[in-house]
Amino acid sequence: MESILEQIERGKLWSIPGGVHPTPNKASSTQQPIKRLPLPESLTIPIKQHIGDNGKLLVKVGDFVLKGQALTEAAGHWSVPVHAPTSGTIAEIAMKPSTHPSALPEPSIVLTPDGEDTWCELAPWPDFYAKSDQEIIDRIQNAGISGMGGAGFPAYIKAQPKNEIEFLIINGVECEPYISADDMLMREHANELIKGIEVLRKLYQPTKILIGIEDDKPEAIEALTKACENDHYTQVCAVPTKYPSGGEKQLIQILTSKHVPQGGIPADIGMVVHNVGTIFAIYQAIFHGKPLIERVVTVTGDTITTPCNVWGLLGTPIKFLLEQNGFQPQQWQRVIMGGPMMGFTLPSVRLPIIKTSNCVLAPSAKEMPMPGEEKACIRCSACADACPASLLPQQLQWFAKSKEHDKLEEHNLFDCIECGACAYVCPSEIPLVQYYRVAKAEIRQEREDKVKAERAKERFEARNERLKREQEERQNRHKRAAKRTTDEAKSKVEEATKRVASNDKSAAVAAALARAKAKRNESGEPDNSEMAKLRAERKAQARAYKEEKPIASSRGDKKDAVAAAIARAKAKKAEQAETANDVTTDPRKAAVAAAIARAKAKKTGNDAESQNADTQAVDPAAPSKDDPRKAAVAAAIARAKAKKAAKEAEPQNDDTQAIDPAAPSEDDPRKAAVAAAIARAKAKKVAKEAESQSDDTQAVEPAAPSEDDPRKAAVAAAIARAKAKKAAKEAESQNDDTQAVEPAAPSEDDPRKAAVAAAIARAKAKKAAKEAESQTLNTQEDESSVHKINGDIEGQTEPKDAINNDSPAPLEAEARKKAAIAAAIAKAKAKKAKQDKGSE
Repeated sequence: MESILEQIERGKLWSIPGGVHPTPNKASSTQQPIKRLPLPESLTIPIKQHIGDNGKLLVKVGDFVLKGQALTEAAGHWSVPVHAPTSGTIAEIAMKPSTHPSALPEPSIVLTPDGEDTWCELAPWPDFYAKSDQEIIDRIQNAGISGMGGAGFPAYIKAQPKNEIEFLIINGVECEPYISADDMLMREHANELIKGIEVLRKLYQPTKILIGIEDDKPEAIEALTKACENDHYTQVCAVPTKYPSGGEKQLIQILTSKHVPQGGIPADIGMVVHNVGTIFAIYQAIFHGKPLIERVVTVTGDTITTPCNVWGLLGTPIKFLLEQNGFQPQQWQRVIMGGPMMGFTLPSVRLPIIKTSNCVLAPSAKEMPMPGEEKACIRCSACADACPASLLPQQLQWFAKSKEHDKLEEHNLFDCIECGACAYVCPSEIPLVQYYRVAKAEIRQEREDKVKAERAKERFEARNERLKREQEERQNRHKRAAKRTTDEAKSKVEEATKRVASNDKSAAVAAALARAKAKRNESGEPDNSEMAKLRAERKAQARAYKEEKPIASSRGDKKDAVAAAIARAKAKKAEQAETANDVTTDPRKAAVAAAIARAKAKKTGNDAESQNADTQAVDPAAPSKDDPRKAAVAAAIARAKAKKAAKEAEPQNDDTQAIDPAAPSEDDPRKAAVAAAIARAKAKKVAKEAESQSDDTQAVEPAAPSEDDPRKAAVAAAIARAKAKKAAKEAESQNDDTQAVEPAAPSEDDPRKAAVAAAIARAKAKKAAKEAESQTLNTQEDESSVHKINGDIEGQTEPKDAINNDSPAPLEAEARKKAAIAAAIAKAKAKKAKQDKGSE
């Protein structure tokens, strides 16, 4: 059985499924050789004219460049540079419409030719065999060569396949109607093409080189057969004319009977396919050092006067090409980039020629009528019969319209080569290829979004992991610090415990504090158990000390306390007497008297304290040596009483200052109201004086009993307090009477103001009575505390019934007398105030 190679050498060809036979319409553009055109006024060179990333700009606006000079350099994945098609100045670098059905703007360089067409320095390699494969590949990349058959795949990527190459296939089929650029290139430059093939032979080391040409191009077949007649590795194969036999996968199947796997590339089965235009560009780059700056373009159609093939500089406006070939536009004129099967209508004729532009078709309306309105599918299956990829175009169209992308992929949408054979045979004029293109774009976008989402997810997860690690590190640092703190606290506790063991009180306290801090660090809550233990120890020591100390039974302590109380009572009585005498005559003198009384009270308190200290120092029976704490208690009581007397004198001074304003004249009713207020203040002061006198009586009486019987003194004090309380109540009732009379005092000019003043006076008098009562109660509490202290000092406690049986009559009579005097004084003051208001 013959091998595939033997069958190929014998000239056997295989067939492909589907396909159509449209009218070629190639003869009109092959009647004259490829011609050159003059330079256009400007060239617009897109930075990206291939599949892959944009190059990096090397020029700026205003730079002068030479022909063939690199304008960009390769940067990124699958990137090749672009070069200056002629010498001139960079006029602009901006976003310009792209040569695409959408005409979306893309970065472009606008070059203004200088007309000289001066080349830059070139570096040809006539003996390329002396160069390494990598050097050749770099030269192909730096020359900016990409696939010129329509895909725009960078040639240097194909020049370094991963697998061993068995067949190198040169695609010269050019099955698209109207296009004859490759045909004319093979006719005129067959020898150059063979030299370019030799460069690829050095790189691939293939077993066989196959040149596929359709059998409707006899001149091209003859020229190439003659050029390689002495080359046994190269074979020219005449392929039957059928569209789309020029497709990469279809041509491999026709020449070798092999199928490219779904989703794979020809290199996966040991094959590489290059277009004849790409081979010619490689020849120029290696043997002449020229970059890719021009290509052969077919300009044809019924509206073109002289259809032909031209060398079009990259960046030449399409309008310029049409005008140079006698373009005569018609109404609703269309211009198509590419052939009628796979080309697209240009949105503008000002778009430039790029590396993949092989034809500019300007048909008339009769030659290529506009497609009719899309109709419903009649399920004729003509599209499925014409599909060269054995797909189901009708089913794919339904899925594309309903955007069922998963089912589109299940039905192998991406195996479609967009040849347009299905749309060509559709009787309903359904633009099937357009549906497929839109669906492919949507699926690609979904894939890109999915990839971006996966990358974002990976970044998010990586970030979370990083944050988690950082948090764990922080927690570990805190744990280590807490452990160090705990260890230090434990060491301090141990040291403090040692100090406690040595009977050092300060060390015991420090140890307790240290243990409390340690427990707080561990649990966050204070632990006072240690301090409680220390307090219990101190209390036990105090009790032991108290039990060991003998009880002092000397009467010197009682004498000292009695002497201090007598001194305080005399001081307070002297102050109240002076104040009472002075206030009746002049309120200003009363203020002075109050200040003097406060000073005397303070002095009396100091004298009492000094006397107490002297008594303790002189009296041999004093408890200074035996019990100094009792003497300190007595001195503290004396100081407290002296301060209280001084504070009681201050309100009197304030009242005196309130009374001080000058008396109002009889002519002004407002002054009469002021006078009424002053009168009410005087009444209030009289009530306070009566209460203070009652307090003095209560303070003096506890000291009256004889020194021989302290219990009688307590009885007398109780009686005095009762009398004082009764006198205070009588004074309060008199004040109420005075307040009842006072409302008539205001002048006759304004009775309403007088009524208001009287109401205010009553409220003030009632408040003064309440304050007097509270002061009486405070005095009683102070006296009870004094008696309690005296009882503690004596260390004796007896029933109250035994005390009440002995009540001295002289002290009781004296108390009643003083209470009557205080009440009389209060009544006189109130009466005088009332008279003053009436006279005013």
